[in-house]
Amino acid sequence: MAQHRTAIVTGAARGIGAAIARRLGSDGMQVAVLDLDEAACAGTVEAITGAGGEALAVGADVADEASVTAAVERVADELGAPTVLVNNAGIIRDNLLFKMSVDDWDAVMGVHLRGSFLMTRAAQQHMVAAGWGRIVNLSSTSALGNRGQVNYSAAKAGLQGFTKTLAIELGRFNVTANAIAPGFIETEMTAATAERLGIPFEQFREMAAQQIPVGRMGQPDDIAHTASFLCSEGAGFVSGQVIYVAGGPKD
Repeated sequence: MAQHRTAIVTGAARGIGAAIARRLGSDGMQVAVLDLDEAACAGTVEAITGAGGEALAVGADVADEASVTAAVERVADELGAPTVLVNNAGIIRDNLLFKMSVDDWDAVMGVHLRGSFLMTRAAQQHMVAAGWGRIVNLSSTSALGNRGQVNYSAAKAGLQGFTKTLAIELGRFNVTANAIAPGFIETEMTAATAERLGIPFEQFREMAAQQIPVGRMGQPDDIAHTASFLCSEGAGFVSGQVIYVAGGPKD
């Protein structure tokens, strides 16, 4: 069953992506650890193989069609046909609207939306052929609106509509599509947000925790647990959902 599944996790060199890749490896899947810099994937690959799993580092630009096509073909050849895809790759180019450049807008849209589209289009053929598939897209609570992130918020909201449409189109092939919308998760990206706001990260963490019902910031493993479920055999009747993993309710 799951031990024969091959998963691709994008943006898996660090942070949430690395945690998800490690978890899917421990679930018995062969994992393609994909990131822009293949060398940066080494740590995640070693963590998976060191625990007895199988993993492959893959360098690819998810926003580039030829790069994505080559990457998915390589995974199919070297690990096996991918039937699990986690679209986690993301960047931030935060700024208030009046200061935001077109390049900042396009870069964020390119990685989050174009990248998820290209990766999913390339991988879905393997899922359809297998008659089984799991797609998990990383949204964010920022989809509900967040000052200084008009590009990121729009992209993360767009991924929710993308997810629901995938669920409708691919359900007949036994392929599910769901989105995880993390809240405050302790990663390099949230550290960068604190820096942008001019707040020491420890103070930023405390401020965030005070606003979260469970009283703490999230960890990458919190997201990995949810992804593990959505990618599992038992989640076949869960599709088109957006799950907010934020330590409390979100709209």
